Amino acid sequence: MKETEKSTVGYIHSLESFGLVDGPGVRFVVFLQGCKYRCKFCHNPDTWKDGGEKWTAEQLYARVKRYKSYWGKNGGITVSGGEPLLQTDFIISFLELAKKDGIHTAVDTAGQPFSDSREFLDSFDRLCECTDLFILDLKLMDREGHKALTGFYNDNVLSMAKYLSDKGKRMWVRHVLVPGLTDSPDDLYKMREFIDSLKTVDKVEILPYHTLGVQKWHEMGLSYPLEGTPVPTEEQIKKAAECLRQRDAAP
Repeated sequence: MKETEKSTVGYIHSLESFGLVDGPGVRFVVFLQGCKYRCKFCHNPDTWKDGGEKWTAEQLYARVKRYKSYWGKNGGITVSGGEPLLQTDFIISFLELAKKDGIHTAVDTAGQPFSDSREFLDSFDRLCECTDLFILDLKLMDREGHKALTGFYNDNVLSMAKYLSDKGKRMWVRHVLVPGLTDSPDDLYKMREFIDSLKTVDKVEILPYHTLGVQKWHEMGLSYPLEGTPVPTEEQIKKAAECLRQRDAAP
């Protein structure tokens, strides 16, 4: 592949034309292929490996733009994964096309690739320019617990949140609530303190753990590490929300 093509070619896992939970309003959601995390509760382990269907940014935008009439004033495009920051140059090319048409853009990320290296930040700053909203998945505050859960420490994830806040970029924060794993009140209180230190968080969401992706682990020949873990009760979700002082999106 020529050097000039690299920034416009991406690898897609799947497309969702009518998303209602991945940002404000009705969204067209692009799920990219590839993720370095190995979260124990992952419901899309099929996105981990490299590969996927190859698209150029122009091809993808031409496909997505067909659905613009469904989005209304509040909807738009969300790029998710996998981990979209593994294909930053591609999503920059894609979202720049959307911004030329005045479309609201969002990136749903766990932040794992974030780095304070000049090379990464040069690219990330360009991404910020064409992204209206970052949806950040905060898994745990405890550093060692985060590594046990995902395979990586969380230092760079927290650094990314601070970086976005300092740049004035709007954020939603999401937390997957897994009984016995990510529901410690102490950790949730620390997460709340961290979120409160950020200046641009409009919304905090709790995503209750579910087992809809377990079959994918089995189909891939993988042993599911949370076998037997129950889904959280309404009371557990309520208590977690109180710890995080769950907030609605700002008007």
